[in-house]
Amino acid sequence: MERVNKSLLEQMKINDAEISNRKRLLYLGENELDLLSKSKPVIEENIDDIVDVFYQKQTDIDEISLLIGDADTLARLRYAQRRYIIDLFSGVYDEEYVNNRLRIGMVHKRIGVEPKLYLSAVLFLKELIISSLTKKIKQKSVLKTTILALEKLIAFDTTLVFDTYIDNLVQEIENAKKKTEEYANNLEDQVAERTRRLESLAKLDPLTKLYNQREMKTILKREIAVNNRRASKLSFAYFDIDNFKKINDKLGHLKGDEILESLGQIIINNIRKTDVGCRYGGDEFCIIFLDCKLPDAQTVCAKVIKDFEKKYNKFSISIGLTISDKNSPKENDEILKDADEKMYLSKKHKGSYITL
Repeated sequence: MERVNKSLLEQMKINDAEISNRKRLLYLGENELDLLSKSKPVIEENIDDIVDVFYQKQTDIDEISLLIGDADTLARLRYAQRRYIIDLFSGVYDEEYVNNRLRIGMVHKRIGVEPKLYLSAVLFLKELIISSLTKKIKQKSVLKTTILALEKLIAFDTTLVFDTYIDNLVQEIENAKKKTEEYANNLEDQVAERTRRLESLAKLDPLTKLYNQREMKTILKREIAVNNRRASKLSFAYFDIDNFKKINDKLGHLKGDEILESLGQIIINNIRKTDVGCRYGGDEFCIIFLDCKLPDAQTVCAKVIKDFEKKYNKFSISIGLTISDKNSPKENDEILKDADEKMYLSKKHKGSYITL
């Protein structure tokens, strides 16, 4: 259950047994509490004078005057102080009484009353109350016992107030710790995400969003090793855009970049998720077809040509296709060299062409 849905007694884990234990620790017995209740008429008779003098003194202290702030707040405080003083002599010191004292601590903490100011105010209030009792109670033994009982009860109240102070401070620390942990976790996630992005950017060609040459060679080396171990089939396509230099010279580099970017997207759209599209450099592209027969790779390349020529019917692509399998295993350099040579054979034909 959230703290806000609990009473202060529940939050502080205070029950009847705990209240009795606290009274016992302060030697605050029923006889002394009864004695206080018998002094209630004296206090009620002098309550206005006590409250007036108390706030005259308090408002002379700059720190307290600033916390009070205005006349309306002062009026509310005067009313609350009357209730507090009368409750000291009510004769009822049960859970409701304790809960009210805890609330006083919570309010004082929230409005920024420092413990030193609270203790100073309590000390002065006690002097005012004792002064009123002294004027009315003539029997010295009764007066002495009543004052002692009052001091014990105020000590009882003060422990409750400061327990709430401490609990609020602990909650502030816990909340600050929680926020710090959340911030640290968020920061860690952000760093991890940025690291992933940087790693991704380091592997990708920024224009085409295909893998760059360095990453392609890393992937090709790894997949050829796996392919040879499994005796599987790895097809490899190497191609470029015919007369790309003339395209750049005639139409400009912006148009050239547009064509390269479009071809990159066409490759992405046509290959399987298991295949690897790469920009080798300039207008040269590669596709690593994992566990793929040569005719299947040829079909994909034909789709790439079709989509490219549909968008740029004045341009053409030359493609060289090769394979590494158990009958003809190839290493990195060999498969690149073979596909590159076949790509240049394709250039001898007019228009887009695939050489196997």
